[in-house]
Amino acid sequence: MSTPILLFAAGLGTRMGDLVRDRPKPMVRVAGRALIDHALALTELPDLGPRVVNLHYKAGMLRAHLDGQDIVFSDETALLRETGGGLQQALPLLNQSPVITMNTDAVWRGPNPIAQLLASWRQEMEALLLVIPKTQVTGHLGKGDFAIDAAGRLHRGPADIYTGVQIIRTDTLVQVKEDAFSMNVIWDQMAARGGLFGVRYDGQWCDVGQPSSIPLAEAMLDV
Repeated sequence: MSTPILLFAAGLGTRMGDLVRDRPKPMVRVAGRALIDHALALTELPDLGPRVVNLHYKAGMLRAHLDGQDIVFSDETALLRETGGGLQQALPLLNQSPVITMNTDAVWRGPNPIAQLLASWRQEMEALLLVIPKTQVTGHLGKGDFAIDAAGRLHRGPADIYTGVQIIRTDTLVQVKEDAFSMNVIWDQMAARGGLFGVRYDGQWCDVGQPSSIPLAEAMLDV
């Protein structure tokens, strides 16, 4: 049975400044390739699909760029719904639980992060987040998101950074009444129940969140 995936591509990307005046953030280029294309290359795995991309800012440019590919669009042009609301909006297109979600503003060097998550998924998990130790992070300005305990469960803490890729059961999402909300709302509920798990990525990861991260990402990719 295939696992559906949602790629988050709806954000405004305001930290990118002038780079997003004429294009959406997923169209910003790193090593000669749009960020969305770096992300989509990682989805070319057996038993993965459908591939859903959500849209808001300059949606027409992304539609045109991805035309002809096997992609379904979740249109958020009327309302930017944040990560939790974006996933909630896309559930009818994903049509299955659990689902994978992936941010499109990062590049990777090493094992396929989606494959690593799928290999680590277990039935007792409500969500499994791919995290990375701060020592293996490039371009990220945050202090840290989570700590992993001996059982692999996640708790809030500064030890590891969330990489933007997860597998998540969608039951909790349908109970949220707001149209726009962060995935953090769902994760905190799961963590309180002991259902939020994490696994550390085995390679390198660069958060391309601001212009200064682009040369860092290209150096990491060795181009």
